[in-house]
Formats: sequence, C-alpha cells, structure tokens
Amino acid sequence: MSADVPSTSDGRRLAPATRTVSLGRPAHEPDAPLNTPLTPASTYVAGGDVEYGRYGNPTWTAFEEVLGSLEGGRALTYSSGMAAVTAVLDLVAVGETIVVPVHAYQGVLHQLGDRERRGLLRVHTVDITDTAAVVQACEDAALVWLESPTNPMLEVADLAAVAAGATSAGARVVVDNTFATPLLQQPLELGADVVVHAATKYLAGHSDVMLGALVTRDDATFTAMDEHRRSRGAVPGVLESWLAARGVRTLHVRLERAQANAAELAVRLADHPAVSHVRYPDWGAMVAIEVAAGPMAADLLTRSTALWVHATSLGGVESLLERRRRWKGEPDTVPEALVRLSVGIEDVEDLWADLASALASLPSP
Repeated sequence: MSADVPSTSDGRRLAPATRTVSLGRPAHEPDAPLNTPLTPASTYVAGGDVEYGRYGNPTWTAFEEVLGSLEGGRALTYSSGMAAVTAVLDLVAVGETIVVPVHAYQGVLHQLGDRERRGLLRVHTVDITDTAAVVQACEDAALVWLESPTNPMLEVADLAAVAAGATSAGARVVVDNTFATPLLQQPLELGADVVVHAATKYLAGHSDVMLGALVTRDDATFTAMDEHRRSRGAVPGVLESWLAARGVRTLHVRLERAQANAAELAVRLADHPAVSHVRYPDWGAMVAIEVAAGPMAADLLTRSTALWVHATSLGGVESLLERRRRWKGEPDTVPEALVRLSVGIEDVEDLWADLASALASLPSP
C-alpha cells in the first residue's frame, strides 16, 4: 500500500475522515460494486502477484489501503491483535532488550514475561510519563514498545521525544495506537517505526471482529513483516477483513461522538462523591475511575448498571466497563478499585443516568 494521500479532482488532499469512507473501494466503473467483495479463495491461478491464499487477498487489501493511508505507512492485517504483536516481537533477536511501560496491554506484558522467563530476551519496564528515564533506558534496547494512552491507566507519553531518543540509540520504536486511533495521533509522523492496532476495537468498531494490524514506515520492515505473516500463517479471515473495512467507514463519526461523551462524563464523574479519582487525558473515548469505597464496591458497580455492559473489550459502539484488577496478570500498580470505561456512542444523558444510579447504590467510603 502507498502512504501517498489521495486528492480530489482539483488537487485538494483528502482529509482523514474522507479517506475512511473513500479508500479501499473498487474503481468507479459502470456496474462496479461500491464495496470490495469478499473473496473466499485459498487458491489462485498461477502467474500473478498472489499465487496462494496465505500470501494475499483482495478483501485484506481493501482494509489495508485505508489503514495505511490513515497512519501514513504500509499496512498488514493479522488474525488478531496479539498475532500482530507477536510478529513485531519476533523482530527482536535472542538476548536483546525490550523497553516497555509498566502499564500496558496485559497480553503484551504476558508475552514479554514469558519470553524473558525462557531466556529469549530481557525486559526493562519504565514509567512512560518520565520521558528522560525512558530515553535513558533506550540506550541498550533493541526495541521500545509504547502505548499512549496506556492501558488501563491512561498515561500519555511524549512520543516524539521518546522516538527521537530511541532512534538515536539505535532502537526500533513500536507504538500501540489502538486507544488513540490514527484520527487522533499518527505515531509514524512522530518518529515511530511500526504502529500496531487491535483492529477488533475502534477500527472495526462493532464488537464482532477479531483482527490485528500493523503499519510500517519503511519498505524493509514491511517486507520482513509480510514474510513473517506468510511463513507463520497468522493471516486474517476474509469476513473479518470485510467487516473491518465496513466498520472503519464510520470511524470518524463514531469516535467524534464517543469522545464527546467521554469528555462530558469525565467532568461529571470528577464531582461524584463515590469516585475518588478520574483518569482522562482530555482526548479519546477511554476513561478510568477509582471507586472511593474500594474494590468490592468497584465490582458491585460493574454489576449494577443496566445500559453499561460488564465486558473486557473496548472501542465498540456500546459502552463497557470492568474492574481491571479482576485479571490475575494486571500489574499491582493498577489500583484495586480502578474501573475502566470504554465510552460508546449512546445518548450521554442515558449513559450518565445509568452510571450515576449505579454509583449512588454503592456503600459509603
């Protein structure tokens, strides 16, 4: 995929919101479909560019074209977000060091911990908000893994400064951009080498897809990642790719609404007596709160809502919540009473009424 930004007939570069709708489509020819059809093919006639179903599919390509343009690089899709994560981590040679935030997606931390226990690599955890310390940690690292905002603490990194320091030290920089989406930040423009997405979340947006993706800045990394996908076989499903392409068409309006809801709810939650702390970086649609009465009350909160759904995913049209420390592998630096909120696109007054009623039912701190 090309990172070139398409333009209108008069030369105007298309805005990201327009690209989510217009890219990844068949050519505008008489009787052509508007959407790229599903191509459920494992075998292709020899002599072309694909040759075999594990090497490519037009339905994958449609979604990859949109995502690549939005992030400013070349995209590859995978069977899941963790499959994309694994492909990137496999770039690190045995014995090398990876720098990672203390707070990051649990699946990433688990895989890094497993590789370290088996002697495959060394892991250096850092406070992502301490830019100087992160840059210093990059001096002996092969790869720096970043999240901004982090999951679930919603800490924000200075991506440009860290990327510059890491690159100067010779480390590859990878940014998980799932929470922000390319509509809110483009890490490749800030100096990252690879961007990773759990496309299951905001990109597909409807809680019905399991899909991962990565976007590379340079051709050499793209080629290595493409070869990894071909040889290891973590290829995306055709239906999942088609659904993700359809879902991304509405990313702009979904994110706009969800972000407006999150901003409003964060303000109201900050004034609620049942909430001791609100974590919100003033952008995006993820909010985290700490329940004043403790972890048992936090668990009760997740069981007391009617509209908000108790579930572990995020980024869909519906609003979800969960107490993150219910998972064994969550770092002990995550407060026991922290509840992560994935704010959806429902009416904000309905969301608030449901949440406020559940908070009012909690015991006093």
